[in-house]
Parts: sequence; structure tokens; C-alpha cells
Amino acid sequence: MTRPPLAARDAAVTILDHVTRQPALRVPLDDALDSVLAQDVTSPIDLPAWINSAMDGYAVRAADIRGARRDAPVRLQVIETIPAGHFPVRPIGPGQASRIFTGAPLPDGADTVVRQEDTDEGNEAVSLFDDRDAGVNIRLTGEDLRRGETVLQEGTALGPAELGVLASMAVAHPLVYRRPRVAILSGGDEIVDIDQPEEILSGRKVASSNSHTLVALVRRAGGEPVNLGIARDTPESVRAHLARGLDCDLIVTTAGISVGEHDHLRSVLEAMGVDQKFWKLRMRPGAPVGFGLLGGVPWIGLPGNPVSTMVTFELFVRPAIRHMAGHALPFRQGVVVRAAEPITLRPRLQHFLRAILSGRDGDLTARLTGPQGSGILTSMVRANALLVIPEGQHETPAGAEVLALRLDDPVHQALPPF
Repeated sequence: MTRPPLAARDAAVTILDHVTRQPALRVPLDDALDSVLAQDVTSPIDLPAWINSAMDGYAVRAADIRGARRDAPVRLQVIETIPAGHFPVRPIGPGQASRIFTGAPLPDGADTVVRQEDTDEGNEAVSLFDDRDAGVNIRLTGEDLRRGETVLQEGTALGPAELGVLASMAVAHPLVYRRPRVAILSGGDEIVDIDQPEEILSGRKVASSNSHTLVALVRRAGGEPVNLGIARDTPESVRAHLARGLDCDLIVTTAGISVGEHDHLRSVLEAMGVDQKFWKLRMRPGAPVGFGLLGGVPWIGLPGNPVSTMVTFELFVRPAIRHMAGHALPFRQGVVVRAAEPITLRPRLQHFLRAILSGRDGDLTARLTGPQGSGILTSMVRANALLVIPEGQHETPAGAEVLALRLDDPVHQALPPF
């Protein structure tokens, strides 16, 4: 029985209901960038582990430098030098100072570091010309981290700063959710890869741009792309290529999902026992989108037109990959913008239009990138957002409020905003 086309939101929710978070594993710290923590991280140490100097200068007692001025300097005895990485030997007593460098532990008795610019930088005795540093320029024990404190929570995406914090606690192999392996399959006798430039440049064949676009999109979404190559327009070729993706965590196909005479994907999937959830959506671009489980592996079928491929990846595949990789918020945040020009649409479908947002947050305007044909891939180069026009809204006047999905927005949410 043919199911009626789904709304895009229902399709996105259906996909998320059938994809699972990946198992946790430990990876080398330098390989963990953009991975998601699979457990809370508690600090085993105080950081700093001891009071230390925040700059190069002299460790002193604040009481000894009160009133120091350029015309009335305070003269102190220098009792030792403390480089970073070394510990002090002698405590500071009245009238004494220690030469100290940034990061070095503060000697007992000292509560101040006078910056060297306010001194004559003496070696055996030092003159101090200003008391502005009394009681400052020191880093307290545990000022950054406290022993036993939860520093990073499960579900945190690891950026450069988070990796630095982990390194400071000697976490060499953080426990993260494994990145899903995503198989990518393109198809069509008219398609060749870029290793055949003469076929492409002569116009005899079409470059498989979708393959390379999807590899990049999968990697940027947090997955590990596995390119299955290009299937020919025969059931045998489609089946052989799909079978190679069954050891991956997600299979993404592009093209072959329509009802043309040479589109064998659906019949091959059915012969392989796919548990089909939906096959078509009420949206443009990208109505021919399919989803099911093939041998327990989630499969998402995208249309072959380049723009349709990218838009439907953004709406359905990217959130699935993020969810599988451990992100609690898989969908881009929706923002309300104002149309900078009237928009007229004919089909009674939900539309996702490529647009350029300009202005400031809270006062953004949107202008279309130009013609919205699903083969105009350069429109995705210019776009920084997708405008979401509700199903049945044929006319959108200039100045009207419109929902937009910002393609450059790092903020995400739990449910689809469209």
C-alpha cells in the first residue's frame, strides 16, 4: 500500500526515532575534536595546584611596599630567584623579596607579585617604585578547577578549549561517543567521478558532485564518510553497492529514488527486505526522500538534484548524524526574519528557499539567492540560510515575518523548528 507523503517535520522526527546513539569508546585527545563526551569529567586535581605568580616580577609582602613611589622607592633584599617549573626554597620575611617568573609557585610569606616594570630589576636588592600591585598578580590554588568538581558534562561537544581543559587534567583518552560511519552511494549511468575529467569536460557525462558534497557534509556533521562509489543503472549494481554499506551505521543514497524506468533503488531495497517508513514528502525542493531500515541499518534516500540533495541532507541526515554522535540538540535553531522582497510560490507544498540573511540578530532581513531551481548548486554557495515557507502559503509580502534556518548558526535545538 502506498503511504501518503509526509510533512518534513514528521519525517525528521520519524528518522530520529529510528536512529540510535553510537557506543562509547576512548580516543586519543588530539583525535577527539568535535566528538561528544559520553560521561561527566570530574577534576582529580586543584588547578592551579598551588598559588603562583601571574607575571614576571618580585614576590613580596604587601605590607612592605605600601607607599612606594617613584620619588620614594622601597628597597628590599632579594633572597632567591624562582623560575617557572621550580619551587621556592626560602620563605619571604619582612624586608625581603624573591625574583619570580610567570607560573612559578609563590614562596611562603608572600602575598603579592610586583611587576618588574615597577622595579629597577635588581638581583641582590631591588627598588620598587609603585604600590599598585599590593595583594595582586597571584593565581590562587583551585582558581580554575577544584578537585572533585564536575568540569565537563556528558553530552558536551569537545572544541579546542574543552580539549585544553582535558589536557590540564591529564585526560589522554576521553570517553566519547563513536562517530557514526555513514555510507554514501550515488547512482546513474550518466554520472562519473572526477577521475574522468575528459568525460565531464566534453559534456558526455556529468560529474558526481553529490558524492563529494555528501562526503564533506557527513564529515562536517560529525560522521565518518564511507564512499561506496557510483552504482550503474542496473539492479545488480545497485544491490552490490548497497550490500557494501551494511557494515556502516547509516546508509545515504542520492538519486534513483524517483519512479523512472531506470530508477531501480526502490525495487532493490524491497528485494533486500527494507522496512520502509516513508518514501515521499510534501516539500520542495526534495519531495522524493525515503527512509527505512535495511538489515537493521537506517537508510535515508535523497533526491539526485544537487540542491535537493544538500537541502534534504540539512533537514534529515545532519540531525540524524548529530543524534547518533551523542548530541542532545540535533536540529538547527529557527529564527524569525523579515522578507526583503515579495515571494510568490505556486505548488501547495512546504518550501525551503535558499536565502541570504543580513542585519543584526533581532533585526535580520532575508533576500533569496536568485532562481531557486534544484540544479543551481551555486545558490547553496551564496546561501547562509533556508527560508521556511508554510504549506499553502502562496504569497509572502515584503516585510512579512518568515522562519529561517541559519546554516552558519552554532546554536541547536532538540526538535525540528520547521
